[in-house]
Amino acid sequence: MRFSMTRITMVFVLAVSTTAVLAQSPPVVQVQTPPVSLIDWVAVTGTSRMDLEPDRVSFTVGVETRAATVEAAVAENNKRTAAVVAALRAAGATSEEIRTSNFSIYPQQEYVENRAPRVVGYQVSNSVTVTRAKTDDAGRLLQAAINAGVNQASGLNFYVADPVRGRDEGLRLAFEDAKAKAQALATASGRTVGRAITISEGSASMPVPPPMPGRAMAMEARVVQDVPIESGTQERVFSVQVTFELR
Repeated sequence: MRFSMTRITMVFVLAVSTTAVLAQSPPVVQVQTPPVSLIDWVAVTGTSRMDLEPDRVSFTVGVETRAATVEAAVAENNKRTAAVVAALRAAGATSEEIRTSNFSIYPQQEYVENRAPRVVGYQVSNSVTVTRAKTDDAGRLLQAAINAGVNQASGLNFYVADPVRGRDEGLRLAFEDAKAKAQALATASGRTVGRAITISEGSASMPVPPPMPGRAMAMEARVVQDVPIESGTQERVFSVQVTFELR
């Protein structure tokens, strides 16, 4: 019994000592972070348009031949296509600027009622595409190809080869357009425009010109010295999305 009482007394003393230490510890203070103030803003899209002079031209010319046999149609087509390529080179186009873009052979069939189709000949087509940096040479090269025997033409295209040409100025003007829109909206609401909070670039776009008419243009162009070609300008559109602070 004496041992048990002593143990109970020690446990009681320990409990009292622990309570005294806890009573002397400083109270825990909880600090709450004040909520972040919300920013009034306005989101707008700005655009700009730039007219750029094309620095590349491409077009496709071809020869179509027909004969009773494949061998005859191919032989005739090979001779005339070789003459076209030689004429293009003589007019200034290099081997790097001329590439074969299509070669096809199709059977020509005769259809008679109640009879199976009958092959009566073959059509062979061979096309070459010319891509050149000197856009002023387009008319002369086309006329040289036509004079050499071309009876198909398509895909005349003037374009800007460098994708970043005019980009910096276009984006700057697009941002100014966005800021002007934000200022107009801010004024209407009795506010003023502050700093730009977010800026994201939209995709630049350039309209694709319509393709050149095919055989009809080629045949009419034989009566002139060179095919009359005007490269004009290409419009590139830039856009940005900007969020401005409202004050």
